[in-house]
Amino acid sequence: MSPHSQNIDPAWPPGTVRLEDLSAGAEVILEPKPSKDPNDPLNWPRWRKHLNFGLASYYVIMVMALVNVATVTWGPLNIELGFSYALLNDSYAAGCGSLAIGGVILIPFALKFGRRPVYILSTAIQCGISIWSAKMQNVADLMLVNILSCIVGALSEVMVQMTVADIYFVHERGLMNTIYYWFMTVGTSLAPLAGGFITLSQGWRWVWWWMAILFGAGLLAFIFLYEETMFDVELIDGVQVVDKASAKLSTKGDLEASAEKEVEAAKAETTAHEHFQIDYSISQKSYWKRLALWSNSPISIGQLAKHSYRPFLIMFSIPAVFFMAIEYGVMTACTTVPVTTLSSVMTLPPYNFGSAQIGLMGIPPFIGTCLATIICGPLSDSTALYLTKKNQGIFEPEMRLWMCLAFTPLVPAGLFMFGIGLNNGSHWLLPAFGLGVSAFGVVPASSAALTYLTDAYIDIIADSVIALTFIRNVISTSFVFALQPWVDRVGLNWFYITFGLITMVIMMGNLVFIYFGKSFRANMADRYRHFGAQVLVAL
Repeated sequence: MSPHSQNIDPAWPPGTVRLEDLSAGAEVILEPKPSKDPNDPLNWPRWRKHLNFGLASYYVIMVMALVNVATVTWGPLNIELGFSYALLNDSYAAGCGSLAIGGVILIPFALKFGRRPVYILSTAIQCGISIWSAKMQNVADLMLVNILSCIVGALSEVMVQMTVADIYFVHERGLMNTIYYWFMTVGTSLAPLAGGFITLSQGWRWVWWWMAILFGAGLLAFIFLYEETMFDVELIDGVQVVDKASAKLSTKGDLEASAEKEVEAAKAETTAHEHFQIDYSISQKSYWKRLALWSNSPISIGQLAKHSYRPFLIMFSIPAVFFMAIEYGVMTACTTVPVTTLSSVMTLPPYNFGSAQIGLMGIPPFIGTCLATIICGPLSDSTALYLTKKNQGIFEPEMRLWMCLAFTPLVPAGLFMFGIGLNNGSHWLLPAFGLGVSAFGVVPASSAALTYLTDAYIDIIADSVIALTFIRNVISTSFVFALQPWVDRVGLNWFYITFGLITMVIMMGNLVFIYFGKSFRANMADRYRHFGAQVLVAL
């Protein structure tokens, strides 16, 4: 978010912006402020924005499907290739661990060469890995396809957040992040459903052949339809954002001096709200220029390397990044742990579920996610706008967190129903209902965590989401690895009771940020500007 926006008071902490002009009948102000260039993605017509977002969401569906569809093939794999369930569980956990490092390794290339080439290359690689999976023969194949697919698949979460930040305004991001999470759940929950029936009708190898076909279709769509959203705004209404010829911010003093100049520039701007006008005298890029294979930002190799460790510096320097990463990780574990439990418990008496029946258990969380998306997506943005109006038109990122509290009891309640129901051999409807209830509660918390970081720390969103993705997958992997020995020690019943209580405590941490988040942002403002200035100079 540009520090030169006329809707930001220099005295405000990062993330606090004016979203409504009360003198103009509570008109919503566009934030971040777009340039006058029609090529600026913020100025694109809505259909172009939604097309780009739709393609990114399709990528997410396919990546989540590739990661999660394997569980329904475990039975045939065990019979045909002799892989034990312990080995299959370890291969799944190894994939989850690989998700933690993929973003750290690959996202810097999206900052250097743009989003488009990374989407295209990663889709092509995933297509190849799907073919490899279809021809799997031994343990090495099993482990490598899980690890490599997840290393590349880790791009999905971070890239979508970068795309949302590139093309949507603050008052739109809550809905778009909720829709994104819905697409992610489609891949997580419905892919096993489809995979189960494919396994029964065509054999387990055809699960992967279909994945290869769908990734191939996605590859063609990205090549001919996805436009680059990385946009370099050197001037916004005549104000220089970054002086790339002389900006050599190598010392703390340089960074502070630069921040002071930016504040003075912001003070010099008028605070009156103006209707935004696009300058159509600026020529628009042709179709083929918009589909150039890559862009090339002036970021150096040294700066590129810094993005491999900067996410960890940010995570341990800014409390909100660390907490939202923890919360998002626990919410993800609430999805992955039950999936693993299903595949190992419900194939045994008294359930004796086959591949198709295991796949059908993905329907309840899908329904829960759909209902939450319909309710929470619009509610997130409308609640934020309502609280903004009550706050004299000033938006605080913490306003999105109130909605999470209303849904907090649902997540542990769903986990209790699922775990206790399976432990007691209850009718399958009870654990299925528990999955749906838990999924309904997970959506607002996960969406709010992502949107909060985008709203509060937009200038470092790529590094922040890399950190979030790393922690998310470390937590998810830890729970998957610990699941079996933990259950062996205390039983399925107490595992899910403990897991549910841990989840509730973490989610209640939103209260801390609702009441103290603004103070945290104010106290960490200098650190944020320090990291943000490094990103601006790099780009």
